[in-house]
Amino acid sequence: MYKKIITMFNESIAQFRSTEHIFMVIVAVIIGLLGGFGAVGIQFLIKFFSKIFWGTGELELEFLLEVPIYMKILVPTVGGLLVGLIVHFLAPEAKGHGVPEVMEAMALKDGRIRPRVAVAKLLASSLCIASGGSVGREGPVIQIGSSIGSTVGQFLKVNAQRTKVFVACGAAAGIAAAFNAPMAGALFSVEIILGDFGVAQFSPIVISSVMATVVSRHFLGNFPAFEVPSYHLVSPVELIPYAILGLVSGLVALLFINVLCFFEDFFDDRLKMNGVLKTVLGGFLLGCLGLIAPGVYGVGYNSMNMALLGHISWIMMLGLVFAKILATSLSLGSGGSGGIFAPSLFIGTMTGGAFGAVVHMLMPTLSATSGAYSMVGMGAVVAGATHAPITAILIIFEMTNDYKIILPLMISTIIATLLTTKLKKESIYTIKLVSRGIDLFRGRELNVLRSLKVADFCNHNPETIIPSLNFRQLLKLVVNHPNAIYYMVNDNNKYLGLISLQEVRQAILDQDDLSDLLIAADLATNTVPTVNLDSDLDQVMKLFGHTDYRELPILDEESGELVGAIRQRQLTEAYNREVVKRSLGAEITSSIQVLDKVEEIDLLDGYVMAEVQAPVSFVGQTLKTLDVRSRLGLQVMMFKRRTQEKEGEPLKFHQLVPGPDEIVQKGDRLVVLGRSADVDIFRNM
Repeated sequence: MYKKIITMFNESIAQFRSTEHIFMVIVAVIIGLLGGFGAVGIQFLIKFFSKIFWGTGELELEFLLEVPIYMKILVPTVGGLLVGLIVHFLAPEAKGHGVPEVMEAMALKDGRIRPRVAVAKLLASSLCIASGGSVGREGPVIQIGSSIGSTVGQFLKVNAQRTKVFVACGAAAGIAAAFNAPMAGALFSVEIILGDFGVAQFSPIVISSVMATVVSRHFLGNFPAFEVPSYHLVSPVELIPYAILGLVSGLVALLFINVLCFFEDFFDDRLKMNGVLKTVLGGFLLGCLGLIAPGVYGVGYNSMNMALLGHISWIMMLGLVFAKILATSLSLGSGGSGGIFAPSLFIGTMTGGAFGAVVHMLMPTLSATSGAYSMVGMGAVVAGATHAPITAILIIFEMTNDYKIILPLMISTIIATLLTTKLKKESIYTIKLVSRGIDLFRGRELNVLRSLKVADFCNHNPETIIPSLNFRQLLKLVVNHPNAIYYMVNDNNKYLGLISLQEVRQAILDQDDLSDLLIAADLATNTVPTVNLDSDLDQVMKLFGHTDYRELPILDEESGELVGAIRQRQLTEAYNREVVKRSLGAEITSSIQVLDKVEEIDLLDGYVMAEVQAPVSFVGQTLKTLDVRSRLGLQVMMFKRRTQEKEGEPLKFHQLVPGPDEIVQKGDRLVVLGRSADVDIFRNM
C-alpha cells in the first residue's frame, strides 16, 4: 500500500512537472512565500535575541552610548561563542556572508544546497546581528531563500537547470523581502547569483520576488528602508564632485574588499585555533572596538538614517568608514554569520556624507547638503564592492523612494564600478571563490574537477612494501607486478614514503656492489605530495603539475595511514566524462522537448534519442524484468503515458520518469537513448 501511494505521488509530481509554464509559476509562488517568511522570521528573531542580550529590540546609537563597558565587550563575545557552536556542529556553510556559498553551489553542485543550511543560517545570523555583530541580514536571507529554492527543487526531482532557477528565485525572494525592493531583488539574483541577463526563466524570479515582498509588507509594513528628505541636483557644476565621489567610493570599496579578505585569510589559515574560539575572539575584539565607536554594532540603520538627514559631523562619518570596515572584517573573518550588503551601504553612506559635507562647505550655493551625497555614496560603494551597478542603482531607488537624484547616482555608481573592476577583477563575493580555485568567469568546465572528490577515484589496493625489504626482493617484486609506484609503510600501515621505477633503475646500475646492502628505506622518498579522501580533483591536478610522479598516495588525514592511491590518468578520464555528461545532459533536456515534433534526435558518436511505441510483449512487465539495457543496449529515459481522454478528443500524454518497478502499460511510448542501430531493432520488435 505504501509503495502504491509513493508511486502515485511520483506520477502526480511527474505530471505536474510536465506542465512547463504552470509548474514554474506555481513553484515560484511557493518559493517566494517561503522566502518571504524566512526574511520576516530573521527580523523577528534578531529583535527577540536583541532583547535577551541588550534588553531592547533596537540598537539605537543613543542607547549604546549608555550601555556599561562590560556589556559592550561581553555581549559580542557570548554571541560569537553561540554562533561558533552553531556553525561548527550544525552547518559549516552558515559561516560568513552566505552569497559565495550560494554561488559555489550554483557553479559546482547544480544548485544543490542542504536543507539544514536554512535553519543554521537563520539562527547563526540572528544571534550574530543581535549580539552586535557588524554584519547585515541580506546575506542570510539570500542563503536562506536559496536553500529553500534548492530544497523545493530536490523534493520535486527537477533537473539541474530548473534547480538553479529555483535557487535564484529564493535569492530574489530574500533580498526583496529584506529591503522591501521587489525589482532590486530580481535583478540582484540575475546579475550576481545567475550572472546571466539573458536567462529565459526571468519570469519565475520576478514572481518569487513579488510574492516575498507581499509577505514582508503584510508583516512589516509598506515603507522604504530609509526615510530621507527630497534631494535634487542643485547645479550642473555639482556633477564634478559626484564624479569625484565615484572615484573615492571605488577606492573605499577596494579597501573594504582587501581588508575583509585579509582577515578571512588570517583567521582561516594563519591563526591556529579551534573554530569556535575564533568566533569568540572575533566577538571580543569587536566589543573592544565598540568602546571607541559604538555605531559599528549591528546593521547600523539608525546611524545611516542620521547621516542621510545630515545629523552627523563629517569627522565622525569619516571615522565610522574605517571603523565599520574593521568591525565587519572582524565579525566575518573570525567565522561570524551575516551579510556584507548592509555594511557596504553603511560604509557608502558615511563615505558620501563625509565627502558631501566638505563639498558643501567649499561650494555652499552650488551643492546639496551632505545627505544627498550619503545617498549617492551608498549606491557607489555597493556597486564597487559587488560589481553590480544595475542592482545598486535600482535598490537605492526602491529603498529610498527618491528618483530625483538619478543622474548623480548613475555617474558615481558607474565610475566606482569601472575603477574597482579595473584595479581588481574579483568582487567581494567572487574573491572568496577564487581563493578556493573556483573561477565563475572562465566557464563551468574549468570548475568540473572541483565538484569531484578523491574518494570516488581511490585505488584502495596499492602495492605496499616494508622498509626492511632488501634490493633483490624488491627487484623480484618489480618483475612480477606491473606497478610503477610502490608505497612503503610500517607495521601500522603508516605511510613512510614511496619508490618509483626510476629509483629502481638507478640502483640497478650499482647492484653488483650494493644489492646485498640496499633496502627499500634507502631508495624511498617522502617528498612526494600526498592527498586525502576529501580533497577535490582540482587540488590533485595542481599537485600533479608540481611533481614528475603520475601517481600520488592517499592518506588518512588524522592517522597518516595509507588508504589508497590515485593516478593522473584517472583525473583526465574523470574530467572528460564529466564534461561530456554535462553537455549531454543539456542536449538531452532540449532534445526531449523536440521529440514532441519528431521521433528521433541525433546526439553524438552514433547515439540517438528516440520515442518508440512500447512493444506488445512489454505490456504488463516492469523495466527491471525487461532489462532493456542488457538485452538491447538501450537506456529508457522516460515514459509518455496516455491520459484518460474523452471520446472524440485528441490523445494526450504526460511524461513519467520511470523507476525499475514501473510497469509498462498499453499505449505507453518510451523515450530511449542508445545507438541508432539498436533503436531501429527496438522499433521493429
